[in-house]
Amino acid sequence: MESTVILGVVAGLAFGVAGGLLISRSLGGKHLLSAQKQADQIVKKAVKDGEQRKRETLSEVREEVFQMRQEAEKEAKDRRSELQRAERRLEQKEENLDKKLDRVSRREDDLKSKLDGAEKKLQEADKIKQEQVEKLEEIAQLTRDQAKDILMKEVEDKAQHSLGMLIKDLEEKARWEAARKAREIIVTAIQRCAVEHSSDVAVSVVNLPSDEMKGRIIGREGRNIRAFETETGVDLIVDDTPEAVTLSCFDPVRREIARISLERLVNDGRIHPARIEELIQKATEEVEESIMEAGEQCLLDLGIKHMHVDLIRLVGSLKYRYSYGQNGLQHSMEVAHISGIIAAELGADEDLAKRAGLLHDIGKAVDHKIEGPHALIGADLAKRYNEPPEIINAIGAHHEDMEIQSVYDVIVASADAISAARPGARRESLDAYVKRLEKLETLAKSFKDVSKAYAIQAGREVRVMVAPNISDEGVINKLAFDVAKKIEEEMKYPGQIKVTAIKEFRAVEYAK
Repeated sequence: MESTVILGVVAGLAFGVAGGLLISRSLGGKHLLSAQKQADQIVKKAVKDGEQRKRETLSEVREEVFQMRQEAEKEAKDRRSELQRAERRLEQKEENLDKKLDRVSRREDDLKSKLDGAEKKLQEADKIKQEQVEKLEEIAQLTRDQAKDILMKEVEDKAQHSLGMLIKDLEEKARWEAARKAREIIVTAIQRCAVEHSSDVAVSVVNLPSDEMKGRIIGREGRNIRAFETETGVDLIVDDTPEAVTLSCFDPVRREIARISLERLVNDGRIHPARIEELIQKATEEVEESIMEAGEQCLLDLGIKHMHVDLIRLVGSLKYRYSYGQNGLQHSMEVAHISGIIAAELGADEDLAKRAGLLHDIGKAVDHKIEGPHALIGADLAKRYNEPPEIINAIGAHHEDMEIQSVYDVIVASADAISAARPGARRESLDAYVKRLEKLETLAKSFKDVSKAYAIQAGREVRVMVAPNISDEGVINKLAFDVAKKIEEEMKYPGQIKVTAIKEFRAVEYAK
């Protein structure tokens, strides 16, 4: 029963679905036809609108092309007008150039004709001048060369006078200004570097308690003196001088070692080769230690840093070096102080100037071993120990052995001259003093217009007596200038030498 009911329900559903499909198909066909008609209408309308739009676009494009063509034609027309104007301007310029060329050609022809005329007139003038010269020679009874010599002599005399007066004026101005500035700097330097005016001498004589000690120093068959001289490298001179012996050596350090050793031997009394060797060894160590201490203390006093140890030793060895009675180390320290002060006044590097001043005579520490001027030897030593170029050149140039290249060269040379020239700084032997005065007078007399010359004030001044036939003041001034210049070139001297040219005039009458 139930299965029958189910089958009936299924069959009913099937019939319902089939009927629904048939009804929907009939209704869908009607709608499809209606939609197709609408689509055809829309397509026709779109085609119609597209055609209309196409015609409008073509019309706009034609209008735009027409406007662009008109603008292009207008621009081309403007350019043609501008080109025509440029062509007209060029034609005008060409015409102007042609006119100018014509004028230049005419002026060139005029100048050429004038030049030809000038050359003819110049030839005529030369001919007239030659005729006048011949007439003048005939009237004056002088040849052209003779007249020229007379004229040149007059011009030379006038030039000598003018040159002498100019030299005098320039010298006065330069001397006044330089003296004022130099005096200010040097006085400041000397005031700030006050040192004792005393002379040191090299001690080479050892006093003995008695003459009997000489025999003990010599020893049996001279063995003691030979051992002493061999160990020290110093000559021990035993002569007739009572209670004294002399030590002779070019090396001041060796001489100092020998002096200390000999004094200790004399005080000790035990004089034999072994004791001599022992005391010399101790004295050598003490002197070497003293040299290093002196060098280090010197650098400490001057505030100088970072110097090679070998240079420090050489600086300390100047303690036993003397020049004209002036101690080498004291002189170097004095030059260093003065150099630093002058550099500070001039605005230069004070430390560099001090260093150069201290090392300026370093060559004297070894000049007994090496040939050559001590300035060049010192420059080589400074270069070897990597000192700055300014210091190397200042050392080599302080006696003009090298060319001056920097302000430090002048500072060190000036400080060296100040230290050497101050009163009591140095002593000069009588022979050297006399020779210097004689050379000074000889140089002054070498000029033809000088009749006599006298060196006065210990060689600080030379007075030149001018020949009586010289009366021009300018010539006398130039003569004094020339004498001073020759003295500067050919002599070495501390400080300065004053040259005074004097023309003597005497009027003598007798009362009868």
